[in-house]
Amino acid sequence: MKKAFTMAEVLITLGILGVVIAFTLPILMEGYRKQVVETRLARFYSVINQAVLRSEVDNGSKEYWDKSFAGWQLDENGLEDRTKPSYPALWYDKYLKKYLKTLEVKQEQSESGKIILYFEDGSCVLISSASIIFYPDAKYYEAMVEEENGMHRDKNLAGTKFFDFEWNPKKGIEPYTSGWDGTRNNLLNSNSLGCKKEVTNERAYCTKLIQMNGWKIPKDYPLRF
Repeated sequence: MKKAFTMAEVLITLGILGVVIAFTLPILMEGYRKQVVETRLARFYSVINQAVLRSEVDNGSKEYWDKSFAGWQLDENGLEDRTKPSYPALWYDKYLKKYLKTLEVKQEQSESGKIILYFEDGSCVLISSASIIFYPDAKYYEAMVEEENGMHRDKNLAGTKFFDFEWNPKKGIEPYTSGWDGTRNNLLNSNSLGCKKEVTNERAYCTKLIQMNGWKIPKDYPLRF
């Protein structure tokens, strides 16, 4: 006699496999998304600060670099002239352009005059004054809604789709920590900027929380990817 599976047994097996896949696939996908964020955050932090170090050879200590102002140059009537590079663009051109490898650089037509640097790994960063916003996946920046007063950043995407950095004249480009009391508890629980589900501003401290864990998403990270 030839032994074989019955049609019922095959269907039951396929059904069980389908259930297992349905439960495990989202977990695997979230793990992959976390890994992408971790890798690109760490790479961005390393690459841009290496560029700062190289720039110091030509431009002197970063402590004495020009302050990066937000906004636009003015015309002879004292009005914004958006045909000229913005102040963030001038700062980037002077201090970082020569030392960073980018795919593309764009000028955002917002009030702050941000510039957007696109990198080979699919990420991008917005630079304006002391505010530096990193998107591990540039498509989430491109999907932002354009409003009458410029580009609007959805604070609910902070800590998962974009991450806050800042310019520190002594250290370079670092995770945003303005107002931080130096404790991990404050990074997680600050009502204004903490890395938690509900905040009054945006979750700017998430970047520092990840850095403190070696650029790995902590196990107690409160947000889903």
